[in-house]
Amino acid sequence: MILREFLYVDTEKVRGMLAQLDGGIAEEARNTTKNDRRTEAGVKGFAGHYQGWGEENYTTKSLGDSLFPNLEDALDSSGLIKDLSDDLQGAPFWTSSELRELTPPGTLVRVTSPGSLFDARYVAASLAGFGATYSGLEGIGSVPAAAPAAPSRPNKGRPAKTKGDKSHETTNQIEDAIPQFGPLSNTDGSRGIGPEFFRGLVKIARGLFTPGLHLNLYPTDSDTLSIGVRLQEGRHFLDGDPEILFARYGTGKQFWTVVGTIGHYANIDDRVDPSYGDMTDENGSVIRGRTAAFINSYMRFLGALGFADVPQWPGFNIVPLAVYRVIATSHTEVEAP
Repeated sequence: MILREFLYVDTEKVRGMLAQLDGGIAEEARNTTKNDRRTEAGVKGFAGHYQGWGEENYTTKSLGDSLFPNLEDALDSSGLIKDLSDDLQGAPFWTSSELRELTPPGTLVRVTSPGSLFDARYVAASLAGFGATYSGLEGIGSVPAAAPAAPSRPNKGRPAKTKGDKSHETTNQIEDAIPQFGPLSNTDGSRGIGPEFFRGLVKIARGLFTPGLHLNLYPTDSDTLSIGVRLQEGRHFLDGDPEILFARYGTGKQFWTVVGTIGHYANIDDRVDPSYGDMTDENGSVIRGRTAAFINSYMRFLGALGFADVPQWPGFNIVPLAVYRVIATSHTEVEAP
């Protein structure tokens, strides 16, 4: 028996899959015992007598934490899940035909591996907190205040903005939370990084990883071989506050177990720049299927370069049913990543 500390459980999917295996989930139990003895008055006027006693127990079962372990045990006993933890430790297995042929997309798998959490919102919040602190230190004179910014020169040849013109306005992004502060001073007295550097980091973070919680697994020593796991908000056990989540689990690697289905594999051909295809027919009408195929091929190309939130060759992603780590007890050995 192992004790699991759940980070994430997609309760609805787990419930539906377990119902398919067991033909339903028992969530209600009722046990009733009752005895009656009755004497009724007859035509001759006999006195009526009634005696009854009984016991009724009614329980509504909330499976809660036992829901997923029941499913995992059922999948193991029926041989419906494949554990890839050991196989993925060897780099050649990632590019082998065995991985993709024996475990195609949709296959139920379990992977236990070192992994780390990532959330662009946490990056933005942490850097914004640092910027606010440093700005406060400037305000009380603990660090030198930044020199006032030079007035911007008017752009020649660009029409002046008229009142009511909102063409220059931009949508607020998470990097906008980083306040303005003077650049940090290096040990040699030169000017160091400033708020624009921090905002650039946040832009990279939200550009490469859609804001939200990501789990990246690294079964080998190479960080080029990774498994992506996107954790959807609103599911059981998942904390909505990224600051609390990272305060608990940190940003470093530790062992996580993911149970779910393989979403899709990266393709080595995606690294080839897709050729532009004509999206219209001879009558000038847009061919919807061809248009969608071309745009998707270009998105896969961007993903192969690392600029879209999809796995890179030879990696893949997993659609999670649950993510947990094993709670170390006196009877449990947990290997350090």
